Amino acid sequence: METVSKNTAHGGTQGVYKHASRQTGTDMTFSVFVPPHDEGAKLPVVWYLSGLTCTHANVTEKGEFRRRCAELGLIFVAPDTSPRGEDVADDAEKAYDFGLGAGFYVDATQEPFAKHYRMWSYVTEELPALIAENFPADMDRQSIMGHSMGGHGALTIGLTFPDRFKAVSAFAPIVAPSQVPWGHKALPGYLGDDRAEWRKHDAVALIEDGARVDALLVDQGEADNFLAEQLKPQLLETACQDAGIDLTLRMQPGYDHSYYFISTFMNDHLNWHAERLK
Repeated sequence: METVSKNTAHGGTQGVYKHASRQTGTDMTFSVFVPPHDEGAKLPVVWYLSGLTCTHANVTEKGEFRRRCAELGLIFVAPDTSPRGEDVADDAEKAYDFGLGAGFYVDATQEPFAKHYRMWSYVTEELPALIAENFPADMDRQSIMGHSMGGHGALTIGLTFPDRFKAVSAFAPIVAPSQVPWGHKALPGYLGDDRAEWRKHDAVALIEDGARVDALLVDQGEADNFLAEQLKPQLLETACQDAGIDLTLRMQPGYDHSYYFISTFMNDHLNWHAERLK
């Protein structure tokens, strides 16, 4: 693991790191904030998954999470959204919503993406092992959150591993990719035409098929230009009601899809996670 940069912030350390990934077959970059702590202490870990076009840098630079993580004693980990490199397949038309920067947190089975696009295994297996080995992380106390495509990833991973993640939340998530244009492009492109495979990476479908968590927190901006066509939080609301999942869905007037929105409500989510990570 190579240290790309390291800076002191709020008494802790904000680092950016790079390593050669076995899962993706590429170099992968991620950021980790470690708050101030006593020597030998093990700290809970909050995972943050980013959205379309993003890297680790978007939330690291714009998320405004460090002060609250320092106060709450939370490690904050932000992976990239897809493999990158000269030989990594991209969308033929260089579209923003498929290919580089749009890994959708799945293990692709379709060529030419299957070789490198293994973001599910990277985020759920390889990177957690690296974090456990190199940082003062209490891997028995993990939670996960994300934004947009990363909200989709956080929900699907949290629902798949409910015993691992003590809290799951999202900002403007893609709750039902099987039912929206982004998903209609990404899921067959990465996973093929078997819709049963799609359901494993669709939060609403997972809940319909029996996946359960105790509670979810979702913030959604009412001025989000993707709200009606791509995000459809009402589908998650219905699924949670039918399943008895305690969903807190907060529709925020005036807020869009940007990091102005995310940073405004980041502390609320960190507080919510910290309560469940005690």
